[in-house]
Amino acid sequence: MDKPIVTNRALHADALAGLRLSVKRMHPKWFYDSAGSQIFEQITELPEYYPTRTEISILRSEIDTLASFVPEGAALIELGSGASTKTHILLGALKKLGVYVPVDVSGEFLLSVADDLARDYPALTVAPLVGDFLKDLALPAATDGLPKIAFFPGSTIGNLEPSEARDLLRRVRDWPGIAGFILGVDLVKAPDTLVRAYDDSSGVTAAFNKNLLHRMNREIGADFRAENFAHEARWNADKSRIEMHLVSQKAQRVWIGQDSIAFADGESIHTENSHKYTRAAVEDLAAKAGWRVAEFLADPQHHFAVTVLV
Repeated sequence: MDKPIVTNRALHADALAGLRLSVKRMHPKWFYDSAGSQIFEQITELPEYYPTRTEISILRSEIDTLASFVPEGAALIELGSGASTKTHILLGALKKLGVYVPVDVSGEFLLSVADDLARDYPALTVAPLVGDFLKDLALPAATDGLPKIAFFPGSTIGNLEPSEARDLLRRVRDWPGIAGFILGVDLVKAPDTLVRAYDDSSGVTAAFNKNLLHRMNREIGADFRAENFAHEARWNADKSRIEMHLVSQKAQRVWIGQDSIAFADGESIHTENSHKYTRAAVEDLAAKAGWRVAEFLADPQHHFAVTVLV
């Protein structure tokens, strides 16, 4: 048998480690290859997926408040930037911003978006950084000596375990010249509203979840058959989070390179958590990482909040 081609050793190591656990899991950072990033942009436009449009409405209505926390000449550093859709609201209003640093693990997608932004904002230095924000980042030299504002929209922080979220806030707190952190958080609400947002009627979120299987086939020599797995979104009230799973529809064995993984009928791969917050939970998380909540800007329905940490 020909040796399968592994083009992504980090994904290969993570997959073998995660899928050998008694409760199988994968880290959600692996969703975001070029195909996954494009599917996620489709998710943000779905009628069931309220977070993006709600956060955008808050950013637009509260832009003057947010701008008051951004020093002149600052570097805006966006973690997990994706298509940088929400960033246009800030970049359009912060006329005296010095540098914009989009950070993302999907290098090809990131560089394409950065090129578009550089054309749209010719007076702004756009310095893309391909990297994993769960690890220490070597910020671009263009940010040296500048006050820095972190921007982490989309409630992506909800995808992190509480310890990971704390560690991220602490690492950003230690950046030289850090002046503030603009953080989007999804709020606790009716479970049926939450589940619909992660299991849409068009099946786009299911395609996003299953793209992880296709990615492992492409990059680490796996032989997942996506039709043998079903997408499922679950509300875990005890942990205040939505969970996404890929549920095996039968007993099966999947090969990853020259290693095999057995799945029982009904066994799942836990692919993502999306923690939901209250104001008190945000304040507690911030305090434990050396921050204070200076603004908590929520929509009238209290579905989502844009917070400013200082």
